[in-house]
Amino acid sequence: MIKILLSLGLAAAGLCFKNDSSTHSTQDVSDRRAGIVLEEFLYTSAPFPSCHAVTMVELENKELLATYFGGTYERHPDVEIRLQRKKTDGTWTAPVSVADGIQPDGKRLPTWNPVIFQPRGGELMLYYKVGPSPSEWWGAFKTSSDNGYTWSKAQRLAGKVLGPIKNKPIQLSDGTILSGSSTENGGWCAHIERSTDGGKSWTFIGPLNDPKKTGVIQPTLLTYADGSIQMLCRTRNNEEGHIVECWSKDKGLTWSEMKNTPLPNNNSGLDAVTLKDGRQVLVYNHSTRNQKGMGHKGRGVINIAVSKDGKEWEAALVLDYIDEPNKQYSYPSIIQTSDGLVHVIYTWHRERIKHVVLDPNKLVTYPIKGGQWPIDKLPFIKSTEK
Repeated sequence: MIKILLSLGLAAAGLCFKNDSSTHSTQDVSDRRAGIVLEEFLYTSAPFPSCHAVTMVELENKELLATYFGGTYERHPDVEIRLQRKKTDGTWTAPVSVADGIQPDGKRLPTWNPVIFQPRGGELMLYYKVGPSPSEWWGAFKTSSDNGYTWSKAQRLAGKVLGPIKNKPIQLSDGTILSGSSTENGGWCAHIERSTDGGKSWTFIGPLNDPKKTGVIQPTLLTYADGSIQMLCRTRNNEEGHIVECWSKDKGLTWSEMKNTPLPNNNSGLDAVTLKDGRQVLVYNHSTRNQKGMGHKGRGVINIAVSKDGKEWEAALVLDYIDEPNKQYSYPSIIQTSDGLVHVIYTWHRERIKHVVLDPNKLVTYPIKGGQWPIDKLPFIKSTEK
């Protein structure tokens, strides 16, 4: 069971809490949780002890599907791709295995980083990686024509194509699909996989960075009314790292040079989504890799930021914060569903998957200046977890 301090109920009761050296008003408490509609776990117990790297999709029937990898631990050969369904009555089905790394000769390899995606008018697509490590893995995919109840046989992606490496692809108004991908062999390099035929074939564009200068992986993509596309990436820079960005003005064919954003990067996964109203919502760990009091590798805090132009960002929420060294909130995924709500899903201490639903029209935001979280407005107040 998890008990999060500063829940809406506590705020309504007029309670205040202390964050190290300052006391915050009821209004600050309310703002910190403003916009949160629901917090839940996908499961409380499972036949596997460890899980990670979750993504989500909304189906036409309004159900949600979530996929992640689960097994003994990351890299173990028994790690398989798991799937859960959130039915329209609000309940999650139990995890089921939908892909594994068993080879034709019987050898078993771990699976990694599933991404579930459905192009307009197309079949549901499940991309994932198979191999002993990220430097040696290859891309595979399955398709489903019945909303994920049954899946085709696994197919290996051809050539250099790996599929979306962590985050969902985007589909442009003309049907073009852009998939943010990356490699980790010989340096961290981001690239784009581009399809104009609904995902049947792909063009490899990149690499988009010099790994000797800035190693980047796991892109997420945002779109703008003027047709420009922004890519945000995780970087290999450590203590003083930042999220990095580049831009395209020709539907992903060419990209600008990678540059730092003002937002800190702790060498962990992030994701973002373009809302129907044009705003951008980013979910990430607002910390540096070795920042004290923020859990394992700076992943002890997970945050929501909002922007209108992708350049100036405002702090909206601290979803979770803990200062225990072996704890983490990581590898988030974010989508907006047809009802306008925003769904965030992420790894909770490698033990469970947490799901948070937001109403983007009720978020209360404060400017992030110089990369500094506005701690006086939205403090990192500890959660008590059991």
